[in-house]
Amino acid sequence: MRFDIITIFPNIFDSYFNESILKRAKEKKLLQIYVHDLRAYATDKHHKTDDRPFGGGPGMVMKVEPLVKAITAVAKKTKKFEKETRIIFFAPGGKLIDDEYANKTAKKVKRLILICAHYEGMDDRVKKIVKDLGFKSEELSIGPYVLTGGELPAMVMVDALARKLEGVLGKGESLEELRHGVGVPAFTRPSEFVHKGKKYKVPPILLSGDHKKIDEWRAQYGKKS
Repeated sequence: MRFDIITIFPNIFDSYFNESILKRAKEKKLLQIYVHDLRAYATDKHHKTDDRPFGGGPGMVMKVEPLVKAITAVAKKTKKFEKETRIIFFAPGGKLIDDEYANKTAKKVKRLILICAHYEGMDDRVKKIVKDLGFKSEELSIGPYVLTGGELPAMVMVDALARKLEGVLGKGESLEELRHGVGVPAFTRPSEFVHKGKKYKVPPILLSGDHKKIDEWRAQYGKKS
């Protein structure tokens, strides 16, 4: 799977994508992550990517021209994925990125271009132009709240989808949610922890060695996606 991220703050992604599981997945070529600086597609001498909104109001709106140029240029970088490319816009009112969405998308989509808007959002004509260009697009959200930009949702989306790819977590059984669902309680050593005189114990069933009963216990907590 390939991710292309268009942003005005490309350095934000360096630390997160170059540590731990995602770093190893990139090294093993299980996924590709490319970050593109939107300012490189602005034509004026100041590389301006935003302007005042028509109709008045506070804040700034991201301009249509740099975004369209960036999307079309990035989409052409790999013809291998051209027909499978999906453009992603982030917005509080978009479809929620949940475990069900991550499972389906990781299986079906090979290439995603993630657009990280800022300020008061982007010129709405970008979405119409993307559609006219023949690209499939989606408006997604990580929750019903407003963020300062799309960079955090982009990181969340890459992480949520990447761990669904074969080999990224090392073992398929690491995907606990595929067996029991999301939200199953987890415990580790010691089996009894004392804090301020109070004992906190691991549920006895997990110490029983009876894997059938353990699976049944976990299944009662899991929320299937």
